[in-house]
Amino acid sequence: MSQLNDTAIGAKVDAAVTASEKVGLLRVLGPAHVWALGVGIVLVGEYMGWNFAVGKGGAYAALIACWFAGLLYTCVAMIDSEVTSTVAAAGGQYTQAKHIIGPLMAFNVGLYLVFAYTMLEAANAITVGFLIDTVAAMTGHEGLDQRPFIILAIMFLAWLNYRGVLATLTFSLVITAVAFSAILVLFVATSPVFGDSPWRHADLVTDLPYGWLGVLAAMHFGLWFYLGIEGTTQAAEEVRSPARALPFGTLAGIMTLLIAATLTWYVCVGLMPWEYLGQSGVPLFDAARLSGSMGLMVLLGIGTMFATLASANGCINDASRAWFAMGRDHYLPAWFGAVHPVYRTPYRSIIFLVPIALIFALGAPLDQVITFSILSGLLTYTFMPLNIILFRRKWPLDTIKRGYVHPFHPLPALALLCLCAVAFFAIFLGYGSQLVAMLSFYIVVSLWFHFRRYRYVHRAAQFTMPWPKPRGY
Repeated sequence: MSQLNDTAIGAKVDAAVTASEKVGLLRVLGPAHVWALGVGIVLVGEYMGWNFAVGKGGAYAALIACWFAGLLYTCVAMIDSEVTSTVAAAGGQYTQAKHIIGPLMAFNVGLYLVFAYTMLEAANAITVGFLIDTVAAMTGHEGLDQRPFIILAIMFLAWLNYRGVLATLTFSLVITAVAFSAILVLFVATSPVFGDSPWRHADLVTDLPYGWLGVLAAMHFGLWFYLGIEGTTQAAEEVRSPARALPFGTLAGIMTLLIAATLTWYVCVGLMPWEYLGQSGVPLFDAARLSGSMGLMVLLGIGTMFATLASANGCINDASRAWFAMGRDHYLPAWFGAVHPVYRTPYRSIIFLVPIALIFALGAPLDQVITFSILSGLLTYTFMPLNIILFRRKWPLDTIKRGYVHPFHPLPALALLCLCAVAFFAIFLGYGSQLVAMLSFYIVVSLWFHFRRYRYVHRAAQFTMPWPKPRGY
């Protein structure tokens, strides 16, 4: 009798676990949250990192890299807006790849996304520690241990993501708006509108010190102005109206970043010599200091911290959604595909990725972490032209309803492919060994997936969109 009772209790527990894992994500987000997710991840690139392009090739090289990368990411935003508003499910580009191309591509794209966001999260946590240490040194407390602040930042943001997506992205919306407004205030306050301006573009902006080779080298860091805007796709399963919110939030986000990037470049090169600007840790904060205004210093200090936290917050959100989607489809153990029964978040994926981010944040050099993030993101962008071309070919415009149709197809796809090739060559010049090591890593895990994991993938269950058969099949 007791054995029968134990069996019945075990069956009930198993049923309860299965039911909890079938709970879906909440559709509670609007276009403003999508904007906050995309811009929030990226805006930290305006506060730091982009200026290394100046050190590689001078002020004009950084501007060319800024607009070159802006064109690349505009193509990314247009392509993503069409496909994601149609494939409205968690996982973003991973989910697109499994529907349009196939399992092996989907597995790789999923890993690209997770590593790009997790490495970026680690880089942001390192920056939080650096910023707190800098403020402490300015107040006479030098030699502060940064590690507790790195751990605290990751743990707090992971807890916020665990508790619910609406609170998470509302938090990002507020602090991202403050950080973006700080850039606008700095531009207006230092401009000739209010009297004498400290800008000295005529004296400080020089020709290309290293010629066009310096422009090519600067392309690597030009990506930092916009890296992460493609993360808006991860909200596809949690927005109230994917056909409206995803295109609007993504395209408004890339326009916001183009404005912020150009204003940032203009203010900074007008206040600092390119030799100093090219190695500054916090260029916008340095620009505020050179303005002579204590109010601007405080505002840009707050903006720098807010931009860093918003970026790390969005990275946790996006990495966990990609990991969750892969678990739900059995590309990874199905245990990761569970949704919290109360908070309706992919809580196991959020918790699992925390120690990975901490390992890199506490034990890896910042430049290596950033490079790994950039290269993983660039591999994702390289997949997108093939994705949209096959999407249009298999399901032409008259076969399925789209939330947004990007214009001039296939020109954006071809332009994106060419721009990615140039960016890869630019990165190879400076970080060739890291590029080879990363590609080797992805080849090894692809072989593991093909020979070991693919047997667990439920091929018939992964096509969730109610589409007709592809054209030609």
